[in-house]
Amino acid sequence: MERSFSSVYLLCSYSQGQVVSASMHHLSPCCSLCPAGRMGIELYLDLLSPPCRSVYIFAKKNNIPFTFKQMEVLKGQQHSDGFGKVNILRKVPALKDGGFTLAESPAILTYLSQKYKTPDHWYPLDMKKRARVDEYLSWHHSAIRSSVFKIFWLKNMDRTFCPRASTFAKGLEGLWLTKCLTDWRPLVVFPLYMDQTAPEEKLQEALEDLTIPLKQLEEKFLQDKPFLVGNMISLADLVAVTELMQLIAIGYNILEDMPKLVEWRNRVEKAVGKELFQEVHKVILNFQDLNSMLIEPQLKEQMKPRLLKMVA
Repeated sequence: MERSFSSVYLLCSYSQGQVVSASMHHLSPCCSLCPAGRMGIELYLDLLSPPCRSVYIFAKKNNIPFTFKQMEVLKGQQHSDGFGKVNILRKVPALKDGGFTLAESPAILTYLSQKYKTPDHWYPLDMKKRARVDEYLSWHHSAIRSSVFKIFWLKNMDRTFCPRASTFAKGLEGLWLTKCLTDWRPLVVFPLYMDQTAPEEKLQEALEDLTIPLKQLEEKFLQDKPFLVGNMISLADLVAVTELMQLIAIGYNILEDMPKLVEWRNRVEKAVGKELFQEVHKVILNFQDLNSMLIEPQLKEQMKPRLLKMVA
């Protein structure tokens, strides 16, 4: 019997001006508790995706009313006819605000910031500070994200104890992350689609490619500041931290020898709020049901050219 890869689902509703979350065992991909006539925007999100997690955190942290349209990208739901009407690019996150639709997480984050007039530190009105946020968002996709995406897809792991991850996790605030990293290690996605493991040398190449962007993240963007753009958290920090958590979740202690970035990550979690930070990362940190997921043959064929390009 086919099982969902996620055991925790999150639902957002609008209640007395607040965003409310609820944990459910079974939730259809399109659910809402928003009262009739008081609907906010619709956000199409898969919380396995770092860009989706950054949008979710931002909306929740700023009490933005939204309906969570749950997507399961690994099952190919982005290829449905219904979603194609929201985003012809077939990617998440996606936003629907009445008849207006929007793709790409940087555009969605800046749209939400301006529409709902969120606190200035997220996306400053000051031209130079805003330019710094935009600079990071522009750099991130081709630097950090491209490497993380490739590593996540190529990594082959089984459920075994991970002592190095355990050691690294002790430097991060909160026992919740230590427990998630040391209880088990999940099997990641390449074998599900290709019926074979990825070549180890290609994975090593991707890891080596990440070392330069990580150094640039620290030396150019963070420097000696508390956050990437200044003394307060911004959209840049959200986008960066959710991406790096993707690799931490699969057992890579990528910040092991970078104490400044570890301290920055901890500050971001504290600024977001530990409860919200843990909530949004539960899906990726408890990635336990992937082994039993059944991938449709048609979807395997659709993904095969892209995966073959990764290992070419």
